[in-house]
Amino acid sequence: MYTEIEKYISSLEENLKEISAQRKQKLTALADYIRSKESVKLIFICTHNSRRSHLCQIWAATLAIHFGLNGIETYSGGTEVTAFNPRAVEAIRRTGFTVEEQDGGNPRYKVFYDEQEEPLVCYSKTFDDEANPDEDFVAIMTCSDADKNCPVVPGAEFRITIPYDDPNQADGTSYEAQTYNERCRQIATEMYYLLSQLN
Repeated sequence: MYTEIEKYISSLEENLKEISAQRKQKLTALADYIRSKESVKLIFICTHNSRRSHLCQIWAATLAIHFGLNGIETYSGGTEVTAFNPRAVEAIRRTGFTVEEQDGGNPRYKVFYDEQEEPLVCYSKTFDDEANPDEDFVAIMTCSDADKNCPVVPGAEFRITIPYDDPNQADGTSYEAQTYNERCRQIATEMYYLLSQLN
């Protein structure tokens, strides 16, 4: 794994105390479910599959490798298709990932965390896209809108809501990068908390 990412991960422990008791309870419930399975497929779902769900997918995949956990596959999707937002892409780059972009209205990004490993391929898609599993998966709702507008996720064997504030509120402002960095770090910290319980 890239050294810069490892350094970033090692700094997350100091943020664990900032996770509220209520969120820890939800993350622990998800960890308990994952622990009960030999293997698990996690689909992180938000409305546009443009920011929060991608950040969750990337950090869950990376931290599963960091903790040496096998049998955890991560995916993301939305209730509609837009594009992986470039501001969220830049937030990931700032933590140490290498990202390669292919052109297009809905570009595919190759997200590298290690020179020896295959990258994650990230792009906006619906949660029921053919790239995602269609049964026996865990649906993790990362925004309240997707949770409300998608009361049933066909094929999900377990569903839980762990919402994050959308960093898009800062788009075009002087605190845009700071807001995306904060959301990225919050998600990384909570995925660290989740997956460290399985180690």
